[in-house]
Amino acid sequence: FIDVCYVTSTAPKMLSNFFQEQQTITFVGCAVQYFVFSTMGLSESCLMTAMAYDRYTAICNPLLYSSVMSPTLCIQMVLGSYLAALSASISQLCAMFQLHFCGLNVINHFFCDMPQLLVLSCTDTMFVNLLTAILTMIFGIINAFIIMISYGFIVMSIMKITSAKGRSKAFNTCASHLTAVSLFYTSGIFVYLSSSSGGSSSFDRFASVFYTVVIP
Repeated sequence: FIDVCYVTSTAPKMLSNFFQEQQTITFVGCAVQYFVFSTMGLSESCLMTAMAYDRYTAICNPLLYSSVMSPTLCIQMVLGSYLAALSASISQLCAMFQLHFCGLNVINHFFCDMPQLLVLSCTDTMFVNLLTAILTMIFGIINAFIIMISYGFIVMSIMKITSAKGRSKAFNTCASHLTAVSLFYTSGIFVYLSSSSGGSSSFDRFASVFYTVVIP
């Protein structure tokens, strides 16, 4: 669901622009596009953290897995991820609506993203930058740190398994999730570090398309 929303928030407008001589988007349309994109991205970060806890429980405490990872807890983690992401995106959207844009506003990008919108603003963006930094720390750095700690315990538990078959089975349990986490965070970090100056180069735009369309 998240991956579908991720792609549909940017790809349709992106594709329609290829067939239009004048490529335009309204401010409301730009805000909606960013809101959906931001909400899905933050939700995925939280869900990956929840899945890391699921893998940790399955490998480190297999006998307690059924009682710990109950359907109720799973539903709570999923709803909590969406609600946290929704709250963060709404706060960013409200902050964005406080900005003023003057003159000819040309988004030198394939879709509306916060770094490009901040470059276009003719008012002080310090509060929005601070809010973005705080949310990045909460949803990016802290979630990534929790995932790293979870996999640290997982690796230690796997190393205690004596049989090679048991180790292989335990590793296969979390291999797909670890791959998804690596792709999500490495591509995201690369894109947002490269777009810190506004993301105006063709390579930055290509990297963003790869992150939003190919990775999901």
